[in-house]
Amino acid sequence: MNVQIKICGMKFPENITEIAALQPDYLGFIFYDKSPRYVSEKLPEINAEIKKVGVFVNAEFAEIMQNAKEYELDFIQLHGDETPEFCKKIEQQSLKVIKAFNLSNTFNFSLLNNYIASCSHFLFDAKGAAYGGNGETFDWQLLETYNLEKTYFLSGGIGLENATDLEVFMKNEYAKNCIAIDLNSRFEIKPGFKNKTTLKDFIQQIKQ
Repeated sequence: MNVQIKICGMKFPENITEIAALQPDYLGFIFYDKSPRYVSEKLPEINAEIKKVGVFVNAEFAEIMQNAKEYELDFIQLHGDETPEFCKKIEQQSLKVIKAFNLSNTFNFSLLNNYIASCSHFLFDAKGAAYGGNGETFDWQLLETYNLEKTYFLSGGIGLENATDLEVFMKNEYAKNCIAIDLNSRFEIKPGFKNKTTLKDFIQQIKQ
């Protein structure tokens, strides 16, 4: 399956080094202080080929820029109510924006038209109690309604047990612009600490 892997909610330095050895395409770090996966330590050195994604929720522009510089972030994932204008302002700083949207049966896909020119990718997550990391999946068939050319990351409670379902999903026409699978809470031993064994198994299945 020709799809990239993003492992999000990384927190502990030793675990970051361990998971980076699996060579995912992206590692995600959460800069939202209400999250149990909030990054509060200096990050270890990781392979430059692995893109670093900073996740923010309704943060101030200056805060995002400060963290982007300090942590040498490649992508900024915006998981709140950020406007298209705000996204564009960040993209103008030579940072790529991933704009996240929480999907439910009542999601209005026409809202995405406003963001086409303002970000590099979309991310589709399940609507839950928190902004992310809820461990819940959404009905991927909702994406039959998605007809834009903007590439997206598929997120929301994806675990090892979903590997076969993902194979089926990726064969659909409406999955053609899905470029990455976003993994988080279903691969955790505790919030922010990922299980290397199950992640390795998942990546091997997906990359076959």
